[in-house]
Order: sequence, then structure tokens, then C-alpha cells
Amino acid sequence: MAENRRPLTNFLLCSCVFIITLWNNIKPSDENEFIANYSSSSLEDHSDYETKSLLLSHTKKLQFASADNRINHSSWDVVHNTSDSLVLSNIPENGISDLIQLLSKFNKTSGLQNLTLNNITTSWKNFIRILQIVWHTSIEYFNIFEMKLLSDIKKQSFNYTGTSMKALIIMNVSIEVFYFSQDDLYRIFSEMNITALTISDSKIIHMLCPSERSQFRFLSFSNNDLTDMVFQGCNKLDLLETLILQRNQLKKLSKVSSMTSKMKSLKHLDISRNLLYYDENENENHCHWVGMLAKLNLSSNKLTDSVFGCLPISVQILDLQNNQIRTVPKDITELKALKELNIAFNRLTELPGCSHFRGLELLNIEENSVLTPSSDFFHSCQNIRALRGGHNPFQCSCELRDFVNLEKKSGGRLIGWPESYVCEYPDGLKGTQLKDFQLSELSCNTTLLLVIVLVVTVVVVVVTSFLCIYFDIMWYLKMMWQWTQTKRRVWNSHPEDLQSILQFHAFISYSERDSLWVKNHLIPNLEKEDGSIQICLHERNFIPGKSIIENIINCIEKSHKSIFVLSPNFVQSEWCHYELYFAHHKLFSESSNSLILILLEPIPQYLIPARYHKLKALMAKRTYLEWPKEKSKHGLFWANLKATINSNLPVSTEMIVV
Repeated sequence: MAENRRPLTNFLLCSCVFIITLWNNIKPSDENEFIANYSSSSLEDHSDYETKSLLLSHTKKLQFASADNRINHSSWDVVHNTSDSLVLSNIPENGISDLIQLLSKFNKTSGLQNLTLNNITTSWKNFIRILQIVWHTSIEYFNIFEMKLLSDIKKQSFNYTGTSMKALIIMNVSIEVFYFSQDDLYRIFSEMNITALTISDSKIIHMLCPSERSQFRFLSFSNNDLTDMVFQGCNKLDLLETLILQRNQLKKLSKVSSMTSKMKSLKHLDISRNLLYYDENENENHCHWVGMLAKLNLSSNKLTDSVFGCLPISVQILDLQNNQIRTVPKDITELKALKELNIAFNRLTELPGCSHFRGLELLNIEENSVLTPSSDFFHSCQNIRALRGGHNPFQCSCELRDFVNLEKKSGGRLIGWPESYVCEYPDGLKGTQLKDFQLSELSCNTTLLLVIVLVVTVVVVVVTSFLCIYFDIMWYLKMMWQWTQTKRRVWNSHPEDLQSILQFHAFISYSERDSLWVKNHLIPNLEKEDGSIQICLHERNFIPGKSIIENIINCIEKSHKSIFVLSPNFVQSEWCHYELYFAHHKLFSESSNSLILILLEPIPQYLIPARYHKLKALMAKRTYLEWPKEKSKHGLFWANLKATINSNLPVSTEMIVV
């Protein structure tokens, strides 16, 4: 009984181990998918049992990693397999025969759609056998990662008919054969009648043009060593829509454009991370792009401003980041279809306008040397919905106010606002975020500033003109000029007169209408027979031949006092005004107390003209003698006047004779 129980016990124990292994390796990836991971060691230990098969009814993706260089294909029940994805990893060269036998079990009805081989080492001949077997199964997507090719690469026949495959991806291939026919390698792939082909990180240097019209819609040969000669003159790829040639050895942009000219359906071209340049001065550098190209990636090349002369007019999404572009030229072909433009990581110094890209909606100009927007940016870029312009050395000045206002008005149009937008210049504002940068409207609006300056100037001119008219400024300037000219003539003609002594006690200024009072009362009472007081009168002391103003100045200069007979008639006399002005000028120039005011008749304020403001000031500040109407007071009046005039003046022997 004990001997009979031992097989049963072993069977139950091994069954538990198998179930636990399956349970630990089955995990849900979503509600309808399960992924099972196995290693060859965990399965081979249970291959002696009666089922001798691997059947997982609910597993969608099956991953198998060989740990001991074996694939026991006999344990796979391919007929009842429900997995649509199979991943086989770590397959050495001596395990290729097992792999081929396993794949031979699959057919058109097996249900497997995705096959991935990871880390495989094989010969070229066996690789073609594997590819041919998979070609005639139900597999639609075949991926090979980390493949090492051994032995000679020779021409192999291949049957391309009757395939379910849609896409083939081969990545990171190393070829340890140095001498072989390139055509034998490339012809296998170029003649494939599938939709998508990817061969990347494999150092291939060329790819042949298909001999017949190709079914390729998608081709990717990134990170290889392809040159400008690839697909030149090829007219068999007219169904191709996407071509990716990034990280190769492409150099001349004009040749790349010629390559696309016969790809009638090409819409997306990625030629980034190459060595591309464009020299518009070379005769052969004429660009001939396909007319359907809508998305073009030219980033990380050696392109300069001239690239804008070699762009497809149909392009809608253009990536030019990480090149050597300094400015967007003015004389370029208008790209009416362009909607997205990426010029980040270049050398632009100003935010470009959109005069040649009027349909532009998205613009990326980060990491340039932009100081201010261009003059026509805000006028021409009306359709931009999003602008990524941060991380530039902005010069915070008036030119940047509209750029800041763009975000305030649009709300969200500037991507990365406000953290990415910081002032770099001037030094006083360095580090200030643009949202905190403020300048007044007046300091930046030249038109407004000019209007205000003009208005202020007009107001000043009007006010000055009014004041000049009201205070008779021009008259005073004229009198000052006359005074200066007279003084100069006296100096040049009679310098000895400057050394002469005063000749008169007083000069009398009066209106001709008040002459009777002056001649009948003032003069007789001042000039006594003893000659103690000498009076200067214009009718007897003016020198013939000299101008009236010059005579007035001379008489005032030679008189110790100036007596002004004030009355309503006085303020109506122009000459009295002259005499008052010059006497007042002497008063201040010599700091003397030489003015005597006699108020003959009261003068109402409204009768005093505006230009007589000096007279108003004198009457308000200085004491004046008022002529009394009562005769009894006349004696006191004359006594006060004589006392004011009397100053012990030494009289010159050279008296003026009438």
C-alpha cells in the first residue's frame, strides 16, 4: 500500500507545484486580458505528466523566457491555444531549431496575431526561414528586438504571397559578418507587400527601391547610416504616407526634397537628428517637395535662416527646433497651410511675425535669444491660440508691454505663464517675472506723449502770449533794448560823460495836459531866484538831434531825483510810461531812493492800464505826496517836497543852457 501511495503523492505534490506556478505567473493587465509569464525551468519540470501540453484558456498574452537554452515545443498545444500574443525571449543559436519547430505548428487558423522575439541569435539563413514561416501564419504583427546575425549573408528566395502580416519591426540588429552583398540583405525587405516596416538601430547604410508598386504606408529607418541617396528616383512608393529617417547621415535638404517628389501620398516626414543643411546659393539646391506633405520634422540639424527657402508649401506642422536659425527672412514663400511651428532652441533674437504664416495657431519659440517681439507680431499673428515663448532673455521695455498684455487679455494663450517668462535686461529688473513688470501708458505710447507735449506747448504759448499782452512784455523788452543801445552809444561817443557829476536836483515827468499846473505852480515854487534847486524839464533840457528816449535816459541819469506828477492824464501818456520805466530801472540798478510821486488828482484803479503794473506797485509800497485842494495846506506841501528834493547836491559849472 505504501508503494502504491508514493506515485499518487508525487503526482499530487507536483500538481500543486504546477498550479501554484501558474497562479503566480498569471496576472490581469485589464478587465479582459491576462498575461502569463513562464520560464523554461518551471515548465520542463512538469513535462512528464499525462497532458504534456500547455493550455491556458483565458491567457491573452503568453511570455516565455528560455533559461536553459531549450524550448520544449512538444508541450505547446497550438491547436487549442487562445493567446493572441506570444513573446519569446533569450533564444540562442542552438535553440533556433526548437523555435522553428514551434513556429511551424502555427498556421492561418491558430489565432495568434502578435509575435515578439527578444534577444535572439541566429544565422541569416535561419532568420529567413523564421520569417518565411511566420509570413504564412495568422500573425499580423511581428517584432524582433536584440537580434544577432551570424554566418554569411547570401541571396535567399522568399515567397511573399498569401500573408496575413501587416507590420514588421526589427530593432537593434548586430551583424557579425563584414563581407556580403548589400542587395541580398536589403532586397528581402524592400519587396515585402506589407503595410508597415521598421528597421532601426541596425546600422544599415542603404535601402533599395521596390521593383514593383509597394504596399508600404509606413516606413521607419531611424538610427541607421542612410545617406541622401536613399530612395532617389524611386517611383514605387506612391502609397507611402509616413517616412521616418531620423538619426541617419542625411546632409543635403534639397536631395531629401527630391526623394519625396515621387511619393505622391507622403504626408508625414521625420528627418530629425541628421546633418542636414541648405545652401540656397548652390545651383543644384532647388527643392522639390511632394505636394501632399503635411507634417515635417527638421529638428536637431544644421539648418540656418535659408531653410525657409526650402519648405513645402503644403506643410501644416513644422518642427525646426534645435537648429541654427537667427531670424525668419522677410522674402520667403508664404506658407498658407502652416498651423503649428516649433522654432525652440535656436538663436532668434526677436519674436517673429506671422506675415508669411497667417494661418498659424501654435508657435513654440522657447530657449532662444528673444529680447522683444518683432514690430509686426501683434498685427500679423491674430490667429495664434497658443504661444510657448518662455525661457528667453527678455528685455523689459516698452516693446514688451503688448506681449505682457497679450496674456492678460487672452488668458491662457501663453503656455508656461508666468514662471517661464522672466526679465533678463536691464540689470535692475533681472529676475522679475513679466507679470510683475509695469510701465505707464504715457511712457510707452509715443503718440499719446506727442499729443500731450503738443497740448502743453500750445497751452504754454497761449498763456505766455496772454501774459505778454496783458503785462505788455514786448513793450518792456523794447524799452530794455532801447536802454541798452543808448547806454552803449553814450559809452562809445562820450565816455567822459560817465565821469560827470549830477547836474539837476530833479527831473519832472508829467502829462502835457497837466503842464499848466507844472509851469504855474510846481516850477515857480521849486526854482527860486537863489538857484538852490535845479529842475530838468524836457522842453528846455532835451538836446536837439538825439532821440526822445535817449534824451529821457540822459535827463534821468543826470538828475538826483525823478518827480512824477500823477493824474488820470499821466496814465494815458505813452511818454510818461517811458519815463516811469527808465526811472524805475535806475531805482533798482543803483539801489537809490530817487523817485518822488506827486498825486495831482486821484486815479481810479480801472483807469490804470495793465502795463502800468509798476505804477500800481509803487503807489502801494511807497509814500507819495498828494496835492491838497485847500490853499491853507499848500505851504506844508511845498515844504515837504523841498525837503525831499534837498540833498545838498553839488552843481556842476557846466549847466545846460536853453
